[in-house]
Amino acid sequence: MITASPVSVEGLLLTADRLLGGELAEDTTAGRYRGACLALRTALEIRVSRVLEAATPGLSRTTGRAKLLLLHSVVPAETARRAKDLWSQLSLGCHYHLYELGPTYDQVRAWRTEIDDLVRELIH
Repeated sequence: MITASPVSVEGLLLTADRLLGGELAEDTTAGRYRGACLALRTALEIRVSRVLEAATPGLSRTTGRAKLLLLHSVVPAETARRAKDLWSQLSLGCHYHLYELGPTYDQVRAWRTEIDDLVRELIH
């Protein structure tokens, strides 16, 4: 999980939108969708890290999974559960496996919408 990055959450969300919109036409469709998943997951990781760091300074060296588990202590349980579930889905979406189909446009678009909701809820 990313702890500190010069990249902004908003910039990553814009990158995901550009990938979904086909602006990077030299990439394959599957590659664009996986890239959008990676951008969305990274945006979520950054937001979770910022929320936790604001609530409990010194967690920057904590693993991503631990941060997702700790999130329930600073936000409503349902929000923490949604963040963990979405992170898991995005992780599957951005990894390539020969035996699996990649995420579809509709899946990634739904995850993008869910990220918007979570980013608003996870204000630090």
